[in-house]
Amino acid sequence: MLIYYLLILILVIFDQLSKFWVVSNLDLHVTYPMVDSVLSLFYLHNDGAAWGILSGQMWLFYLITVAVLVVLVYLLHHDGRQHPLAALSFALIIAGAIGNFIDRLRLGYVVDMFKLEFIDFPIFNLADTFLTIGVILLIIYTLFIAEDKQ
Repeated sequence: MLIYYLLILILVIFDQLSKFWVVSNLDLHVTYPMVDSVLSLFYLHNDGAAWGILSGQMWLFYLITVAVLVVLVYLLHHDGRQHPLAALSFALIIAGAIGNFIDRLRLGYVVDMFKLEFIDFPIFNLADTFLTIGVILLIIYTLFIAEDKQ
C-alpha cells in the first residue's frame, strides 16, 4: 500500500506545482495556444464543478470530498489488495480529489487551465485528469477483472 500513497503524494505535488505555475505565469481568462485547434492553456478560477455546476456551493464540495475520500481510502485498503488495477484507480481518484480539495480550502476555488479547442468541454486541470483516468480504470477493473462476489 505504501507505493500507492507515494503515488498519491507525487501526483498531488505535480497538480499543485502545475497550478502554481499557471497562477504565476498566465493571465486570468487569456487563451495561450499549445496545439493548434486542439489544446490551449486558459487560466480560470472555478468555484463550482464541471461547466460551473453548483457554483459557489463550497460547503457542499467540502462535505462530499471528505466523505468520498474516507470511502476511497477504505476501498484502497480493501479492494485495492485484490488487484493492482483497483489500487491504481483508487490512488488516482484520491490524488485528484485531494488536489482540487487543497485549492478549495486554500483559495475558495479550483485553478483550471487546460482547454480543449475541438469540443465544448469544461476547462480542467491535472487533478481532474487523474480523477478521469482513475474512474476509467475503475470501470475497466469492475467490468473485466473483478470477480462477482454474490
